[in-house]
Amino acid sequence: MTFETVGDHVARATGRLKAAGIDRPRREARLLLAHSFGKSVEWLVAHDDERIETPAPFENAVRRREAREPLSHILGEREFWSLRFQVNASVLDPRPDSETLVAAVLAQYPEPDTVVKIADLGTGSGCLLLSILSERPGAEGVGVDISESALSIARKNAQRFGLAARANFIQSDWESRLGGTFDIVVSNPPYIPTAAIDDLAPEVARFEPRGALDGGADGLDAYRHIAAVLPRILKPNGLVALEIGQGQDASVTRILRDGGIRIVGLEKDLAGIPRCVLGRL
Repeated sequence: MTFETVGDHVARATGRLKAAGIDRPRREARLLLAHSFGKSVEWLVAHDDERIETPAPFENAVRRREAREPLSHILGEREFWSLRFQVNASVLDPRPDSETLVAAVLAQYPEPDTVVKIADLGTGSGCLLLSILSERPGAEGVGVDISESALSIARKNAQRFGLAARANFIQSDWESRLGGTFDIVVSNPPYIPTAAIDDLAPEVARFEPRGALDGGADGLDAYRHIAAVLPRILKPNGLVALEIGQGQDASVTRILRDGGIRIVGLEKDLAGIPRCVLGRL
């Protein structure tokens, strides 16, 4: 049985995570200890000199992070749009960049009681659809994904946030099993060129689902497919909002225009990078 102070536990883990190349090792060490010990980070800070028994899961958690497994996979959740989404290796980690799309859609429909029907293509954790629904109580939506494992996570998140009555999730290869038309279509499709995936951070290249990353040779395969089907699934003057990768704005807007979509906006993320293309049919 090993007893050390909270500060010693954090310091030891910080050194190991720093050596593994983790950007913010002290912050992550505290998060891992808090998770393993069942306490908040604030509690750890306030009890830095308190001696505690080493939590059994802590060593395993540090080892997993040393191997560059995403922190969110170890903790089992990731905050997005002020909601704590359950995540695992079946889904793409929700990222702050994707909040650009949520904000852009809400700005297009500013009335809280707006009644709209939304389709989320490649829903993953459900973060886009559920975040929008959390802000628009009159809206409902369908999230589709080819992965049943991803859909299981999305359904759990809908239950977690009290949105299951307005969010349906179905297994489908893109739009193939969707019925009817929608006021809004959103998607964060795979957009990394195949050859570039192995050069991504280990957390992404080795641990995130390749199907949610691989956009084909030029990273644009999914956009071509979505653009081709939008006239069938989008209502007249309906909105499409697509997340894009860095430097893809010109190519994606061209693909959408060629598919008959009128571009109405190009939203930048907090770093000033074009991140979301908005169009209407």
